[in-house]
Amino acid sequence: MSARPEAGGAPPERPDTPCVAVCSTTFDDVCRGCGRTVAEVAHWVSMSAADKERVWVRILSEGYPRRNT
Repeated sequence: MSARPEAGGAPPERPDTPCVAVCSTTFDDVCRGCGRTVAEVAHWVSMSAADKERVWVRILSEGYPRRNT
């Protein structure tokens, strides 16, 4: 039985970005496609791996990313 990547404390493998090309922040500051805030989208490329992982954990717990919104 092989161990999952996150079992050793390393973050799980993720895509480079949670973006699913369903971008909309029309009604608030959260994208309906990926669940990130406007600020998180704007600063994603300069965020640390730890900060990105915190965002991933939050958006996944909220049911994002969503392709069909």
